[in-house]
Parts: sequence; structure tokens; C-alpha cells
Amino acid sequence: MGLFWDLIQQSQISDQRGALGTMEDRLKVLERELAETRLVLHEVLVRLENKLGSDLDADGRIG
Repeated sequence: MGLFWDLIQQSQISDQRGALGTMEDRLKVLERELAETRLVLHEVLVRLENKLGSDLDADGRIG
């Protein structure tokens, strides 16, 4: 659950930052958030595959 809580907190912080600044600043924030979200999603997928013992993303391996 720690991963999800961190993601929620990061999202709230980013929302506050996104309200300020130029369009370029907002774009940088969004790009960073997307990269962080992808990392979290990948980690969740790896843990879920290891827990279930199944290849959920069809990449030919578990984990």
C-alpha cells in the first residue's frame, strides 16, 4: 500500500505545482509525473506477476 500512498501524495503535490507557472513548466511537470507513474505501474505489475506466478503483460516472463 505504500506505493499507492506515495503516488497519491505525489499527485497532490504536482497538482499544486501545476496550477502555477508557464505552459512549459506545466508540460515538464506532466512529463515527470508520467515517467513516475510508469515506474510505479511497472513495479506493481512485476510484484503482481511474482505474487500470482503468471505472465500478465505477455512479455514471455514472470516478474
